[in-house]
Amino acid sequence: MIKYVVLYRKPDDAEAFDEKYFTSHLPLVERTPGLLRAEVARVDRVFVPGFFGDTEPHLVAEMYFESRDAMRTAFASPEWHAAGANLTEIGGLELVAMFSAEVVEP
Repeated sequence: MIKYVVLYRKPDDAEAFDEKYFTSHLPLVERTPGLLRAEVARVDRVFVPGFFGDTEPHLVAEMYFESRDAMRTAFASPEWHAAGANLTEIGGLELVAMFSAEVVEP
């Protein structure tokens, strides 16, 4: 299993961003073919001061796919592209760091 992780820094107007994120962006992401599940968490505290530099983290989104190939196929889908366009529209693309990670199961 592989997951795609998106770290969002805190926007200037977090309440307005959250409204757009949860009502327009997340529903688009959830329509992505091959997506097994999506989880979003609000960052409560950062325990290692300075780990993120001068950036205050706000949200962490994790999207799970069966395999790297399934993730690549999902990223080529119109649904994923619509979600990306929406993220740009709501001002989120400038807030993110993204990476994929293989889920390690003992």
